[in-house]
Amino acid sequence: MLESFFGRPIIYGEKIGFIGLGKLGMPCAEAIRKKGFHVAGYDIEEKRSDLVEMRDSIEDLCRDRDIVFVATPTPHEEGYDGREPTSHKQVKDFNYDSLKKVLAKCNRHMGVTQSLVLISTVLPGTIRRELAPLCTNVKLLYNPYLIAMGTVADDMIKPEMIMIGTKKGVYETAHKAQQLEAFYNQVCEDYPRMEFGTWEEIEAMKIFYNTFISNKIALVNMIQDVSHKLGHMDVDKVTQSLAKCTQRIVSPAYMKAGMGDGGACHPRDNIALRWLAKELDLGYDMFESIMTAREKQAEAMAKSILTHGKNVFFTSDSYKPGVDLVDGSYSLLVQYYVKKHGGQLVNGFDNPVEVVVRVHETDEITADDKTIIFDPWRTYPKAENVVYYGKYT
Repeated sequence: MLESFFGRPIIYGEKIGFIGLGKLGMPCAEAIRKKGFHVAGYDIEEKRSDLVEMRDSIEDLCRDRDIVFVATPTPHEEGYDGREPTSHKQVKDFNYDSLKKVLAKCNRHMGVTQSLVLISTVLPGTIRRELAPLCTNVKLLYNPYLIAMGTVADDMIKPEMIMIGTKKGVYETAHKAQQLEAFYNQVCEDYPRMEFGTWEEIEAMKIFYNTFISNKIALVNMIQDVSHKLGHMDVDKVTQSLAKCTQRIVSPAYMKAGMGDGGACHPRDNIALRWLAKELDLGYDMFESIMTAREKQAEAMAKSILTHGKNVFFTSDSYKPGVDLVDGSYSLLVQYYVKKHGGQLVNGFDNPVEVVVRVHETDEITADDKTIIFDPWRTYPKAENVVYYGKYT
């Protein structure tokens, strides 16, 4: 049995394989080798490494590996990497052609005792729709890394979190996921936080992690643009002050999906900032997208409610639970779209209740009522036939 450089015994996955030894695969493969594992690799181009044993084919690589990591690139076409303008171009998915060929070959040459682990970035829905059907002989795990090019090895060894996706996302029955967790507890420092889920949940965690960062950078740079236009304003003083706001900005606050933004400040501020962006001639309008998304999300919620019936009772008009204020109320916005699409607003306490629609909550309440109730803040006392809007089942 090998020992890692930390002196911990390696229990599972002594023999590791990497397919794709580029900017992601090679640093990760070499970092794992430094922890005491035997690592072999394959790439369609000739690669050299003092730490990784090179194999001539995917078949040769797969024949004796406990875990095979696939780091095959999923590129856009040339000109879609952001180094030149893309906003005017046709939107496109990643190109999965090379990845599909690799997975098909792995499936032919791997068995049920081995683990096939995809670390390449894919869009949500891709694995179940396009990639998993190629893996009939071996279970496919999705395990993307949160790394930055240039610091790949260090980011992998000291990760913010490890994400592992399986077909059903149930940790207790996912033996391969448990084995992969044990592997990372040997490779990574300080036993990192583990997140388990379905393929789709992990695909989303990865891609939206990046998107959160992109939006954060764009918003901070907009503050900079406003500073340049107005003068008398130190952008760093503004941004560093905001960075210290750990109750709502830099915190888990507002990280639960459901009702949209509301209140006396947020919607009106975004609308006013649209005017400021135009007035200062910034040349772009982030806030148009924010307000459009808010309205489209409210309309989708209204349409979903109406699938259960046309008579709808809203238990609250307030913009958040526990208050009577209706300024900027998202509930009233949803009501607007209910009426627009043919719904009728009724008094739920005077009508039999048929189904209660709640917003992505998990606690169950039972009862015997019969109209459509939209209960955004869970103020309706009891209900059967509870439907959770946006809840995956």
